[in-house]
Amino acid sequence: MKRTLIGLMVLGLAACSEDAPPKPAPTPAAPPPQAAAPTPPPPPVVKPEPPKPDPNKELAARVKRALEGEAKIQAAAIDVTAADGKVTLWGTTTTAAERNRAGSVARKVEGVSAVDNQIKVVKGS
Repeated sequence: MKRTLIGLMVLGLAACSEDAPPKPAPTPAAPPPQAAAPTPPPPPVVKPEPPKPDPNKELAARVKRALEGEAKIQAAAIDVTAADGKVTLWGTTTTAAERNRAGSVARKVEGVSAVDNQIKVVKGS
């Protein structure tokens, strides 16, 4: 029995002294993360310029306001266009005097270099 007991002890010691199962091979370490290159600042946001007013439209509007300010002119029946200081009057009036008065008023507006009076005299308009 001593032999059996000694044999079991030897086996127990042998079992305890066995090496642990091999550990898996270590994976190669990833290189340390490099500091990211600084990103360039975003380009400055350029706000679009507001559209510049059309000088021709402004001149036509000034002439139209001058015509509307005249009590003896039916300005609602007159359209105004302008190009490089030259103003053209379009539309109808009831008398030649009203037509001539509209041309005279347009000539007095600052910025007007010439007036092309295309207003037609129509009785009853």
